[in-house]
Amino acid sequence: MFSMSQDNNQNATSNTIKDPDDWKTGGEPMTGAQNSYLHTLADEAGEEVNDNLTKAEAAKKIEELQEKTGRGSEQSK
Repeated sequence: MFSMSQDNNQNATSNTIKDPDDWKTGGEPMTGAQNSYLHTLADEAGEEVNDNLTKAEAAKKIEELQEKTGRGSEQSK
């Protein structure tokens, strides 16, 4: 038998990681926050950024640049 908190924790973690390609809003333009963070990471990595990315594309690029710069490593573990 599961307690209510165990059941809620399982539901919360099962939805926390979703492939950006599966996002319902993934085809929309990236958000202002994504754009800002993407430029910060790109500057650190010495890369150029396409300002016309979708939310899904931006999320993938952010993940790529986080790995390259060492940022966000706590989130990927």
